[in-house]
Amino acid sequence: MAQIVVVEDEAELAAAIAARLRSDGHVVTVAQDGPGAVTLVNSTRPDAVVLDLMLPGFDGLEVCRRIQRDRQVPVIMLTARGSETDLVVGLELGADDYLCKPFSMRELTARVRALLRRAERSAAGPDRVLRAGPVEVDVSRRRAKLDGRVVGLTATEFDLLAYLLSVPGVVRTREELLAEVWGYRDGSGARTVDSHVRAIRRKIGADVIRTVHSIGYAGADGDDG
Repeated sequence: MAQIVVVEDEAELAAAIAARLRSDGHVVTVAQDGPGAVTLVNSTRPDAVVLDLMLPGFDGLEVCRRIQRDRQVPVIMLTARGSETDLVVGLELGADDYLCKPFSMRELTARVRALLRRAERSAAGPDRVLRAGPVEVDVSRRRAKLDGRVVGLTATEFDLLAYLLSVPGVVRTREELLAEVWGYRDGSGARTVDSHVRAIRRKIGADVIRTVHSIGYAGADGDDG
């Protein structure tokens, strides 16, 4: 059972999402605008947030920015088709995944389950340190460093980087990464992978992850301790 905050200003949709997640055994609270969402997340400290992009008060991008300041919380963003720019920004602000409206409740609950499993698996990571040039990834402490300085990565960025560096030089397709890091087996969500790779490169440098054209990505070669 997890505590989940749903942020959606369409009352009927918010109620449907909340009901479906409660039927999965979760404790669900709902906010319908940006300021209310930030207040609710800060007071309840949920295990995950389902966050609509278009909200009154201020939008989901600002909500995501504010709730990720002090504590990384897993976020699934809900977006209307055609808002790709906002979607990319949302992923780079720390959202872990997205769903385009209209979506099925079955798909939403599957994504939430995968997100929660990934967060649980991350919390119990092995005692291992991965290195690639000036980059050091301490898996057990969930801490990444560049030239000895701690770098702020989201939970999913950390998991993706650690996975690629755990098999340095080995090329992984986007479908493999979605399955192993996100827990998705249907192969959908390639843009999610690309956006997270861009965010990691922006924070740690372009050399840490190598792009293999038309195939996927590989972690830089390095030493592993």
